[in-house]
Amino acid sequence: MNDLLNLYWTFVKIGCVTFGGGYAMLPILERELADKRHWTTLEELQDYFAIGQCTPGIIALNVSTFIGEKRHGVRGALAATTGFLTGPILIILVIAMFLTNFAHEPLVQHAFAGIRVCVCVLILQAILRLWKKSVVDPFTLGLYIVVFVLHAFSGLLPFRAPAALLVILAGFAGIAGAGLDRHKGKTGDSK
Repeated sequence: MNDLLNLYWTFVKIGCVTFGGGYAMLPILERELADKRHWTTLEELQDYFAIGQCTPGIIALNVSTFIGEKRHGVRGALAATTGFLTGPILIILVIAMFLTNFAHEPLVQHAFAGIRVCVCVLILQAILRLWKKSVVDPFTLGLYIVVFVLHAFSGLLPFRAPAALLVILAGFAGIAGAGLDRHKGKTGDSK
């Protein structure tokens, strides 16, 4: 029970600073869950992010559910998910009650502009970390280029490539690439 409470409170704290969505949260989740608490590894966290991107809902919320399930099964998933949602729901309620009265104020608008800049920096930091761990050889670089072109220029192409489909196809390409590497290894060993 103590572990479930710890899981809940950890995700309450994380949920209270969830500005900018999942990618902006990666450095915070990495520091709190992988570095400080050792509840996951950076590689697992990146896998959870990839799966969280493909599933409905907020990426960081999905990651909290995955971490909770890993730690304590369904009860852990519920504790982590509930914890993650508690802070934002309370903050949103408070903001909703007062924001309409102050949203037009220059001070509030400048605060939001500053928050947006900070979120951009957090997202860029997450991208650079993901890049270092993900694009590790010519195959993954080629896969990155193909997926980037298909997604970034899908408005110019005669077909639209949904992000979820690209992620699934990239997963299959990764499996195929690993199969080719194993095949090359076996062929190389027999020579």
